[in-house]
Amino acid sequence: MPDVAASDTADVCGVLDWVGMSGIALPVNIEDSLHGKVLCQARVSTCVSLDDAEAKGIHMSRLYLLLESFFSENALSCQSVQALLQAQLHSHKTLSQHARLVFEFDLMQKRPALKSGYEGWKSYPVKLDISLSSGCQPALIDLSVTVPYSSTCPCSASLSRQLTEEAMRKSFDGKETLSMAEISQWLLSAQGSFATPHSQRSMARVTVRLSQKQNSLPVTALINQIEDALQTPVQTAVKREDEQEFARLNGHNLMFCEDAARRIRASLNTDSHYQDFCLKVEHQESLHAHDAVAIASKGLPGGLRHQE
Repeated sequence: MPDVAASDTADVCGVLDWVGMSGIALPVNIEDSLHGKVLCQARVSTCVSLDDAEAKGIHMSRLYLLLESFFSENALSCQSVQALLQAQLHSHKTLSQHARLVFEFDLMQKRPALKSGYEGWKSYPVKLDISLSSGCQPALIDLSVTVPYSSTCPCSASLSRQLTEEAMRKSFDGKETLSMAEISQWLLSAQGSFATPHSQRSMARVTVRLSQKQNSLPVTALINQIEDALQTPVQTAVKREDEQEFARLNGHNLMFCEDAARRIRASLNTDSHYQDFCLKVEHQESLHAHDAVAIASKGLPGGLRHQE
């Protein structure tokens, strides 16, 4: 059968950055550093550069068949994906100098309730962007996760405390002394919630460049690290004792978007597993019709930067 891509030359000559396929549905076992092999339904993009300016095109079927065959036998890890990229380059050795793979999937994690002992599932969007150039070792591996959390505004909390204090003064106007019982009764009444600060669901989107020494992928570890830094992860199963504890955590971790970004950056800066990182936090405000955002990076010259 004729092979136009191999036999014809391009109508208009020129190199192309990337050529390939996107949105390929593929079940992939992820080699997670904490949980071992985890099966995920991934959406995969596979591509190579077209460096032969006169070539009509690449061999797309080769990329697809390599992908399908490879993950029928192998889990996704730092070392295995590098072998796959090398195979992609070998299959296009007269055409391409660069290969790239992008995996997008939702990692399901069972999370315990804060107090009650119940548990439930949370879904975390994950992206792996891996690229390799001919003659360069090892591959560049960028891991991105999106982590939801709760944020309570420090300014709103302060203003609410002021209104509550004013309401308490008004309720006990003229009394020089108060008993503990009177104070407790007032605080536990509806008046004790005279004003409340605004909170909102928020998102942390973090990208890290993995160390060359790693093999397994620290997907769960990175999610845990972000949640530990912020201290207010959104919940799954919730009873009254869990909701109360959630309120306590929010009250003890008031944060602007700037605070959240700095907490995550400080945590990532202490971790040698990451060569580089960038992040964006987004507070989807209940006060405004718009969102508050903060962006940060490790700050390396020519390093990772968050793309809006």
